[in-house]
Amino acid sequence: MFSQSLEILMVEDNCADVLLVREHFKDNDMLGNNLHVVKDGVEALAFLRREGEYSSVPKPDIILLDLNFPRKDGRTVLHEIKNDDLLREIPVVLLATSVHDIDYIRIENPNADWCVDKPVDSLKFISAARSIGLISEKGSN
Repeated sequence: MFSQSLEILMVEDNCADVLLVREHFKDNDMLGNNLHVVKDGVEALAFLRREGEYSSVPKPDIILLDLNFPRKDGRTVLHEIKNDDLLREIPVVLLATSVHDIDYIRIENPNADWCVDKPVDSLKFISAARSIGLISEKGSN
């Protein structure tokens, strides 16, 4: 589907949501993309800053960010990403728990590049990636 694979960082503590994303990617021939998953904001920032066990990970092309988890929540992570000169250019897609939350999340988090409801299926991901400019209408970078 894409001319080259994308490095995708998903920050999600719900294993079922992660599994659904993997299944949607598999069902829609998107397995060429590299989906990296971390469970909370502390791990997300360590991944993005390549600290500790994440010292050799690739820089993500896009971040799928849940807002609610323990330790450091998604709002704080989004703020830190968008205020870091090395990270701010990475597009961030916020994950809403319902369609009704999307408008509220967009108002509360204007730094987000896109917002989708959970679970994230591949068509929602493609729509977000197109709107951000990661892929063209024909499906290539």
